[in-house]
Amino acid sequence: MAQTTCVILTPDDRERLSAIISDRSRPLKHIQRARIILHSGERLSVQEVARRTGVSRPAVWRWQQRFAEAGGDGLLRDKTRPPGKAPLSPGTVAKVLAVTGSEPPGEATHWAGRAVAEIAGISLRAVQRIWETHRLQPHRVRTFKRSTDPAFAEKVEDIVGLYMSRPAHALVLSIDEKSQIQALSRTRPGTLVRPGHPATMTHDYERHGTTTLFAALNVLDGTVLGRCMQRHRHQEFIRFLNTLEANVPTGKVIHVILDNDAAHKPPKGRTWLARHPRWVFHFTPTSASWLNAVETFFSALTRRRLRRGGFNSLVDLQMAINRYIAEHNDRPRPFVWTKTAEAILAKLNSLPEPSE
Repeated sequence: MAQTTCVILTPDDRERLSAIISDRSRPLKHIQRARIILHSGERLSVQEVARRTGVSRPAVWRWQQRFAEAGGDGLLRDKTRPPGKAPLSPGTVAKVLAVTGSEPPGEATHWAGRAVAEIAGISLRAVQRIWETHRLQPHRVRTFKRSTDPAFAEKVEDIVGLYMSRPAHALVLSIDEKSQIQALSRTRPGTLVRPGHPATMTHDYERHGTTTLFAALNVLDGTVLGRCMQRHRHQEFIRFLNTLEANVPTGKVIHVILDNDAAHKPPKGRTWLARHPRWVFHFTPTSASWLNAVETFFSALTRRRLRRGGFNSLVDLQMAINRYIAEHNDRPRPFVWTKTAEAILAKLNSLPEPSE
């Protein structure tokens, strides 16, 4: 684009342009255009006009041409832009949604955007916009496991009842073990997060042993009592119970929620319960560890301390776990369960039945 217009101003044109510039109620774009034409009428170069008005040279050329075609009125209105693409019809949107919710063809595991776009006769980006609007993510999948415990409903009602209606003069403890926690040290230091780049860590590492964390979450106040042990057997489990017995005030019934691990149901465990009648065990249904509240603590421990941590020895790992437990107990939060047993059972009953 080059200068092809010579601006010649009459006295009336100059008076009108000066009036536009001095009018404080005018939009800034009108004032800027009037200044472009006034400077152009002074036979200044395009580069000098652009410098004085603070615009680009193509903008100077454009408004010189507009003034030559439409006069001063052309400076006060914008040209209408050609209309954009028409929005997709409801039928097209419905077709994309129907295709996305159907079985993919052949042996494909899920619908790809280009395949849906080809069937619907629209662009890939249009399909992506429809998916974003309706919160569809065919590339993602959530896994689930349905418990086959014949007493599933009774156990759910029992444990949820302990969470939502805690018995008076009693403690509710959620107990479990996080086994095989590895003490890993990275072979080289990583880098911290910075704009445009995530934090980094080496893929390779050195192993320095494993430990098992036995933990008990007090549902009432959210505090955790934990102990690291070398192995995960019923002997260690009973030793942990003895630790809890020594730390829980006498005179309180202790309701314990735990899973069906073999270490929790040994003959010696039944003997231990017989000697400690204030302890009552409530076992979660099989394949239902999500009912055990202490799993939320294990998840936070993994994300905030273990997954990216570097430990040069097993002692370093155990000390890091103990420090995290102490920090957690400095600001504990009571565990709050909000979903009733009826809502849980209704949700699970809505899952698809296994195919024959």
